[in-house]
Amino acid sequence: MFLSGTIPPQIGNLSFLISLDLSRNFFGGVLPQLLPHRLKYISLRNNNFTGNIPISLSNLTKLQLVDFSSNSFQGNIPKEFGKLQSLQAFGMENNRLSGTIPLAIFNLSSLEVIALTGNELSGGLPSYMCDNLPLLQGIYLSNNKLSGKIPSNLSECSQLQIISISRNSFSGQIPREISELRFLRGLALGVNNLNGMIFFFITSLTNCRSLYELAITDNPIDGILPTSVGNLSKSLQIFHAYNCELKGTIPPEIGNLSNLVTLALGGNELSGEIPIGIKNMHMLQGLSLDYNKMSGSVFPEVLCDLDSLVYLYLNQNNFSGTIPDCLGNVTSLRNLYLDSNMLTSTIPSSVWRLADLLKLNLSSNLLSGFIPPEIGNLVTATVIDMSVNRFSESIPSAIGKLTSVTYLSLAHNGLEGSIPETVGSMVSLVTVDLSYNNLSGSIPKSLESLQSLHYFNVSFNALVGEIPTDGPFRNFTIDSFMANDALCGVPRFYVPPCGNVSEHRSKMKRVRSALFIVIGIVAFISFLSLAFIFVRYKRKYKANAGNGVDGVVSTLPERISYYELLQATEQFSETNLLGTGSFGSVYKGVLRDGKVLAVKVFNSLSEVASKSFDVECEVLRNIRHRNLTKVVSSCSNEEFKALVLEYMPNGNLDKWLYSHNYCLDLLQRLNIMIDVACALEYLHHGYSSPIVHCDLKPSNVLLDEEMVAHVSDFGIAKLLGDGESIVHTNTLATLGYIAPEYGLEGLVSTRCDVYSYGVMVMETFTRKRPSDDMFAEGLSLKSWVQSSLWQSPNEVIDSNLLNTENEQHFEKNLQCVSSILELALKCLSESPGDRITMKEALAELQKIKGRFSPVIRR
Repeated sequence: MFLSGTIPPQIGNLSFLISLDLSRNFFGGVLPQLLPHRLKYISLRNNNFTGNIPISLSNLTKLQLVDFSSNSFQGNIPKEFGKLQSLQAFGMENNRLSGTIPLAIFNLSSLEVIALTGNELSGGLPSYMCDNLPLLQGIYLSNNKLSGKIPSNLSECSQLQIISISRNSFSGQIPREISELRFLRGLALGVNNLNGMIFFFITSLTNCRSLYELAITDNPIDGILPTSVGNLSKSLQIFHAYNCELKGTIPPEIGNLSNLVTLALGGNELSGEIPIGIKNMHMLQGLSLDYNKMSGSVFPEVLCDLDSLVYLYLNQNNFSGTIPDCLGNVTSLRNLYLDSNMLTSTIPSSVWRLADLLKLNLSSNLLSGFIPPEIGNLVTATVIDMSVNRFSESIPSAIGKLTSVTYLSLAHNGLEGSIPETVGSMVSLVTVDLSYNNLSGSIPKSLESLQSLHYFNVSFNALVGEIPTDGPFRNFTIDSFMANDALCGVPRFYVPPCGNVSEHRSKMKRVRSALFIVIGIVAFISFLSLAFIFVRYKRKYKANAGNGVDGVVSTLPERISYYELLQATEQFSETNLLGTGSFGSVYKGVLRDGKVLAVKVFNSLSEVASKSFDVECEVLRNIRHRNLTKVVSSCSNEEFKALVLEYMPNGNLDKWLYSHNYCLDLLQRLNIMIDVACALEYLHHGYSSPIVHCDLKPSNVLLDEEMVAHVSDFGIAKLLGDGESIVHTNTLATLGYIAPEYGLEGLVSTRCDVYSYGVMVMETFTRKRPSDDMFAEGLSLKSWVQSSLWQSPNEVIDSNLLNTENEQHFEKNLQCVSSILELALKCLSESPGDRITMKEALAELQKIKGRFSPVIRR
């Protein structure tokens, strides 16, 4: 829980204080990484302390680190802090501090870090700022109200590595003296009012050979990017110059920056084509060239070779031509924005193979053709915008598979046919725009179930019938349905009432009469045709029967007989036994046609096992998801009950975590956890009635031949009825994974699965079972991770994930797993209401993967 209140002034009387640590955790700031090395410190980070900072703290003159970051302190920074002559790190980030930075702070010659980001500090920096700060390594002042010029004597801080002063009101030229800082690693000057010649600025920075981040976004710097940009540090990973009034072309020498991870040059006046030199940037994850005047081929084939590319923003330019098929090779893509250009022809089929794409925007182009059923492959997408193009034909029903899409726009095209009923399955939809097409038919009633839908527009089509009134339609107005002359409904939509207008009735009567005549003729012709076919079929069937040929092609039956299962499993031989559980055993079976299956046989003598079979059948009967175990068939009578399941050749997650013969790398573990999160997100939010698995653990996560995870074993699952969010149960799940309210009171909700998921994530990345012998006398897997994560995360993380000789890879892996374990802690709050949802957990995991997957290593 958060600590709150004010800090009593008597704290200054603790003259022998060595350390005081009341921090909640140490992630998300600059100073936490320094703390383990400090002998004398005071930290209140990540709480909710208010009021002014006590002046009496200045009496603690031996303090080496003060960290009050992420609280709600207000008022001024006491000038008396200038007496802390031993102070090496000073952190007040993310508070509500105002006034100026006391000049006395700049006289503390022992200071190494000044971290004041995220306050309301004003005034400027003294021109002599670095005269007395020979040891200063980092200055973090972003997100304040500071103004004036950047001191030109920054070069006197010869040890300076990080300058972060973005989002202030600094003005004037960027001092060239910055280039004399030979240890400079990060320079963040974005969102100020700085100016100066980009040519001289970039050229001077070529002396900073350790520079890894350069961010000058949103400054009126003006000018043309010089060819010397290619001479910047080979260590440069981030180059952001968005909205800097840059002109001319991008020099091909920029391709020399082979270690760039993100390149953002959008919002300028750049022209010409994408330089071919970009093909050398194999580490590039993000490329933003949007809102420029660039032309030529929208997606030169050199970009297809960038196999780490996560987001690509080329929108709002003058690119032309077609989208090449090689786009499907960039499987790492998550965000693809090509809108507002002059693209022509059809969308290549390879686009629909980008199964991990999150956002796709192709709007405002000249694209044509039809939308294929393969659009249903984009199951992770949240945004799809294909508006203002020339697409025709109908909307495929496969679009209903896109259960994660929140924004869908197909407006201003030439689409025909009806709105698919399956759109009602797109449970995450918030915005739908299908206006200005040629759609016909009625508005599906299934759309009433879209609880999140806030904007809906089908104006200027040819829709007919009644406008739905329930669900989100309670909040819509006539603006959503304009220029559809045959719609009817309640008065608030300003359309004719359905079936109550006499003229409408008369017209419909004439239509019906004509329709009956046509139907009669068609029915008569159909009858004659069917009679003819029946006679022909009967003769053919007799001929085939005489020759012993079955007239019907056999397929896999809905039920497989007991004797077929007996034969497939070699009479349920132990050699085919895959595993045993509380309710029965699972065997490998091979049918006569060679199809390999898994047969889950329930204990026929156990009433509990019989009930488990019924529950699992009920749950698995209708749910369909790529990360859930697929039921092929079933076999049951009074003495025998079995489910026939899809066979998973790679066994379960538990085997891969703890066997000496197997080892999962970091990316594999992350992908598996994302797969499991996808399955749970579907069960909790994507199905008509929420389903709680109740027994999530590594042995219930199966892996197919592609190492895709499938959640299995729904024997104690609970289906929540209409309006239910919590149910009571007497069935106990596996100890160590169950949520507190489940174990103590038998209360089951989707948040119980979230808790179990958090435990499993910790287990996957620490390789420690929650039942490990080390967890005794009050120590648990959760408390062990929580207490060690901020100070020494490498002690809790599975050493196999950090076993690399490359220090950079070690750090990236460490950061990645630390982020994942932080997410796990959010799932493990004691109170169910404080836990995140699976939808939130999935989104955060995908962000972590997008941020780290191109750089993490085994």
